[in-house]
Amino acid sequence: MIRDYRFKTKPYEHQLIALEKSWDKEEYAYFMEMGTGKSKVLIDNIAILYDKGKINAALIIAPKGVYRNWLSSEIPTHMPSHIQYKSVLWTALTSKTKDKEYQSLFETDYNLHIFIMNVEALSTTKGLTFVRKFLSCHNTLIAVDESTTIKTPSAKRTKSILKLSELAKYRRILTGSPITKSPLDLYTQCGFLNEELLGFSSYYAFRSRYAHMIERNFGGRRVQIVKNYQRLDELSKLIEPFSYRVLKEDCLDLPDKIYIRREVELTEEQTKLYATMKQMALATLNGKLLTAPNVLTQLMRLHQITCGHFKSDDGKIQELKNNRIEELMSILEETEGKAIIWANYIYDIERIVEAIKKEYGEDSVVQYYGAINSDERQKNIERFQDPRSPFRFFVGNPQTGGYGITLTAASMVIYYSNGYDLEKRLQSEDRAHRIGQKKSVTYIDLIAENTVDEKIVKALRKKIDIASQIMGEELKDWI
Repeated sequence: MIRDYRFKTKPYEHQLIALEKSWDKEEYAYFMEMGTGKSKVLIDNIAILYDKGKINAALIIAPKGVYRNWLSSEIPTHMPSHIQYKSVLWTALTSKTKDKEYQSLFETDYNLHIFIMNVEALSTTKGLTFVRKFLSCHNTLIAVDESTTIKTPSAKRTKSILKLSELAKYRRILTGSPITKSPLDLYTQCGFLNEELLGFSSYYAFRSRYAHMIERNFGGRRVQIVKNYQRLDELSKLIEPFSYRVLKEDCLDLPDKIYIRREVELTEEQTKLYATMKQMALATLNGKLLTAPNVLTQLMRLHQITCGHFKSDDGKIQELKNNRIEELMSILEETEGKAIIWANYIYDIERIVEAIKKEYGEDSVVQYYGAINSDERQKNIERFQDPRSPFRFFVGNPQTGGYGITLTAASMVIYYSNGYDLEKRLQSEDRAHRIGQKKSVTYIDLIAENTVDEKIVKALRKKIDIASQIMGEELKDWI
């Protein structure tokens, strides 16, 4: 039945298997590595259930960096053409037009109603109230994308989402890495699906079964910490009936390169400064044709602001409050194995390395840029390429690391920021995508929407050399 379904985009074999295992189950977990197409599986599952008359609505909950993608890309790309649907995105700001969109979710008609919400909004009374109303009006499937966002039992949003799950007819969780820091992360994720699936009445009972706890004294307080984990084979068998695990290395039919976009919201400070700098850049045009170097300087200033810093007139770098590092760390939390992180500015590389060391330890990351001496750079490549080493993350800039080195230990490449040189982008992509790579490679671009940041990535992906294309008046279209 599944293989004969009228899909809009042709599924890969592993996606068909996932659907066959899950489509009619009330609760299911898609533990599918990033880049294997778990979003398409969910959309097809929603479509099949709608066609069968089982649901008439879907609530998709996702982190800020990805939730807009569901509306703009994933649903339009994969929702079968014969299905009439209306999809609405939750936003913090409201207006008459937005209120009208929200009200359309409650209309009685034959459309599939899809509501997309960022997980952070479920920490608010307003967001929670609206979702409850939506769920009470429909037979709904709730899906939590990147479900490790609800791994903390004490978090307000976790508690809210667990309560909401009782109002849904079907429940799904999606993540490439369900166990990011410990097997204990599974408890609330599985609890969202069905609190009886794991067979434990409390988190502490679950923890005592799968973690060996010891007491330690911190500042005069006795606290329990995990010494090690136990019975993991038993836990693996326990989740097997309601989950499907997919790794890229198991998917022989995936394309060689997979591109993913992750959005980063500008902070209020960045937004104000970007607007000011944009006006200054436009003022310098003054109806005259500028040279390419001058134009690129204007773009660089705007680009730095989207990355979270800028260079003042006295030459000092000023840090801006931003969400970029937070979004990067969220991606790393979802990632298994090794990853390459490219950044255009040395200032950003240093901050990235600092954040990774704080989260994953001193021996988790190597650096590769001009200020690192050549002997140390070579050692860092060897450390990263060694499958037995603890060094999971390679952080560098394409100007130095984009040429002539092999980094096939990673099949995940993250562009924290991009430069304007097409050749450097293509060369840096090929550090992982070359002889010796046995997996398809996933490329993730961090993008601040409606900024020069977005235009740069779009141009590079279209194989356009920005430096040679942009001149004078064309700057207006970019900023």
